[in-house]
Amino acid sequence: MAEVTVVGGGLSGSEAAYQLAERGHDVTLHEMRPVRGTPAHQTDRLGEIVCSNTFKSEDPHNAHGLLKLEMDELGAGGSLLLACARESRIPGGTALTVDRIEFAGRMTAAIEAHPRIRIARGEVENLPSGPAIVATGPLTSDALSLSIRRALGSDHGLAFFDAIAPVVSDESLDKEQLFAASRWGKGEGDDYLNAPMTKEQYDAFIEALRTGEEYAGHDWENVPYFEGCLPIEVMAHRGPETLRFGPMKPVGLPVPQWGGKRAWAVIQLRREDRAGQMWNLVGFQTRLKIPEQKRIFRTIPGLENAEFLRWGSIHRNTYLNFPAALTAHGSLPDRPELMFAGQITGVEGYTESTAIGILAAANLDRVVRGLDPVIPPPTTMMGGLMRYLRESDPAHFAPMNSNFGLIDPLETGGKKMKKEEKRERLVERARADFGAWMDAHDLRVAEPAARG
Repeated sequence: MAEVTVVGGGLSGSEAAYQLAERGHDVTLHEMRPVRGTPAHQTDRLGEIVCSNTFKSEDPHNAHGLLKLEMDELGAGGSLLLACARESRIPGGTALTVDRIEFAGRMTAAIEAHPRIRIARGEVENLPSGPAIVATGPLTSDALSLSIRRALGSDHGLAFFDAIAPVVSDESLDKEQLFAASRWGKGEGDDYLNAPMTKEQYDAFIEALRTGEEYAGHDWENVPYFEGCLPIEVMAHRGPETLRFGPMKPVGLPVPQWGGKRAWAVIQLRREDRAGQMWNLVGFQTRLKIPEQKRIFRTIPGLENAEFLRWGSIHRNTYLNFPAALTAHGSLPDRPELMFAGQITGVEGYTESTAIGILAAANLDRVVRGLDPVIPPPTTMMGGLMRYLRESDPAHFAPMNSNFGLIDPLETGGKKMKKEEKRERLVERARADFGAWMDAHDLRVAEPAARG
């Protein structure tokens, strides 16, 4: 087997290194800590988690639970992260919640004990030669970032400022209060869903934004705001009319329900996927706390019962413009053996980042054996994530968590289903399709090495 390199000892990089080693490759895993620290990490342990200590639900009828099933199935002997998390579990309801110190200790011990993995401590300043996975996450060093930017070209470089608007589920919207239209009829004429507001509704909304509780943020997230992506609550504080002349301007959007009259303000929702299962609140990047986002944004007409698939945020981040810069399997266009994985690819969340690491390891194993890389079908959660990465509009690309809006909708023949029944059918189809995809490409590892 080949000698391969993995850069980054976080969740995705550690998982990718372990999966490659379990597939018989000799792996050098580079981690710059403790030679060079970061503003977020406290230790030199591999797989250290720096934010929440939960890996979210294990319920198989939840999007995060489905992703975990796929991670365990594609992983050689299962997912290392999930094994260590279950061994470090503490009470947390249905969520896989861990003792973060014990978890990182178990991840580190497993990597250190593997006979095919060598850990190299120190900063990697340039993209490696030969087969490699880069999984350096949102705190990629300046030197390596520059090397990546040079390889990709200035037009497809890294984003260092992450302004994300909330995304809501289509099936949770009250369409009777919304109308489909593009401003002045441009585009296809009905590219957006629009939520009109009266003056009274708008004034109450502005007051809620001005008084909403915000995240203070980590020190490493404290960056100056760009004028082009101000948090919506910052705009509200600048004056009561700021939003009406910004992302909530009503001009060019006559309201059919109001006899073609103009609303006082309009919130626009932009399609996030081709099937129209997910909608982005345009211009609603925010530092509001999640309960405040839910409370305030559900006062928007038509969003009273909205299911939020992604929460708004604004913070320092480093991620690639995947759909503009990388191949379908996440490599440089001219180097199929140099892949990216984890949060730097544009996924959001611990398990999402790790899932991309497992897939990158499976594909790097194939590439070095002379086989083509493969992607799971979009009826699966991992396949839906990969489709989102490669097919998103590069001009509006932003990180995404796993959710059922990413995968192909069911063919119901017009039959209405309860949400629970629909989720059960989606999971059943995903499990069958994921297993068939693995069998078709001989991705099962018959005898992985014993865990350390």
